[in-house]
Amino acid sequence: MLQTIPRQRLLNEVAGCLRTSPATVLLGARQVGKTSLAHMIAAGRKDVRVFDLERRAGREALLQTPELTLADCSGLVVIDEIQRLPFLFEVLRPLCDSPARRTIYLLLGSASPELVRGVSETLAGRALFVRVPGFALDEVGAENQDRLML
Repeated sequence: MLQTIPRQRLLNEVAGCLRTSPATVLLGARQVGKTSLAHMIAAGRKDVRVFDLERRAGREALLQTPELTLADCSGLVVIDEIQRLPFLFEVLRPLCDSPARRTIYLLLGSASPELVRGVSETLAGRALFVRVPGFALDEVGAENQDRLML
């Protein structure tokens, strides 16, 4: 059974970044809840498009004509596992700068040095970073401490 752990501090931080920047990047190790956090953010919105680059359909949609596919979107666009297609940072730059932009981007990826460098260089001034750490004891509850440690 999947259990969602509310991470209100992170949800608030991401929501603030999405309000002030064309792109927000969630960085963290594997299995720390980046995708779950993105789903929680997306749940409160009407127009959301999700590209999961771990799935073939998500990769194919952005491999063929990424500029057209992303330019056609509006609202919130979530790109999960963006480190799988690092050329997307160059595609996103003019989309973030467009005066006609109707989209905000939520990019998820592992905190690899290559990803951080790619975003920092290509989307400088356009993207805000949110580091997603492992779960804190106050998020999971003290009663789960022993089970989680194992």
